[in-house]
Amino acid sequence: MSKILITYQIPEAGEEKLRGAGHDVTVHEGSALIEPAALAAALKEYDGILTLLTEKLGADELAEAGDQLKVIANYSVGYDNIDVPAATAKGITVTNTPGVLNDAVAEHAIALLVSLARRVVEADQFTRDGKYEGWRPQLLMGTSLTGKTLGIVGLGRIGSEVAKRAKNGFGMKIAYNDLKPNTDFEAETEATYYENLDDMLPEMDAISVHVPLLDATHHLINADRLATMKESALLVNTSRGPVIDEDALVMALQNDVIRGAALDVFEDEPKLKPGLAELPNVIITPHIASGTIETRSAMAELAADNIIAVLAGEKPPTPVTK
Repeated sequence: MSKILITYQIPEAGEEKLRGAGHDVTVHEGSALIEPAALAAALKEYDGILTLLTEKLGADELAEAGDQLKVIANYSVGYDNIDVPAATAKGITVTNTPGVLNDAVAEHAIALLVSLARRVVEADQFTRDGKYEGWRPQLLMGTSLTGKTLGIVGLGRIGSEVAKRAKNGFGMKIAYNDLKPNTDFEAETEATYYENLDDMLPEMDAISVHVPLLDATHHLINADRLATMKESALLVNTSRGPVIDEDALVMALQNDVIRGAALDVFEDEPKLKPGLAELPNVIITPHIASGTIETRSAMAELAADNIIAVLAGEKPPTPVTK
């Protein structure tokens, strides 16, 4: 029997699977996140730890991990919160939960795009505030998506699903920027490939960001690039907050450099940059793109499967460690 720590309450499917495999499972209790000191202590006590994206495990913390720790299962697709090389050097396998959340995140990205284009949040607040006095020809006019061009920044699993929904559901044209072209995707969606992001951005009516957070993608969307976009452009981010320079975005939105933005992630999460929440042309949701019952349960089960496999001496389903 191995000792497993789940650092925050997740859907019961994951915990039940771990217990069903015969492991001793402890779940960190309370509404607050686990303290860094408690997490550091857990590295010396547990054989496996199921972590959240918000919990940082850097080289210093991992260097102090005990020899008993074999696996860290991150409850997310991203894993920039864990120093993977440092974990590997200690013989710790790091895993994540890709694939099972593609549809949910793609659905949320589309929901944000549609809501932004049709000014749904503004209209809702307008009505709640008692300002609606009857139908008017030019009341809260938005913009149509049909026939417009959506640029996908980062054509991974989620980005490709967003593109398919935009094309098939709304008749949008698709363009994408990635490290290399994907001919199968182009054949399916009639998409146009842009090798250079700076060539794509000025041509797009809407942009949806789907890159991982790396040194190369930090502030990928910055003041200079925002300035090249259409004044009518819409920007959606469901990837990682620091991919967009949020200070620059606030300035761009305040000065109508672009029409609007919708964010599910933030640069200093959970804090927002000053001025962001006051803007009428921005939609902000609290990192809930994967937040469906079905998806979060599937993520819990996949994280559990990864832990069970590693502790059994088997290859986990979705390893990050090479």
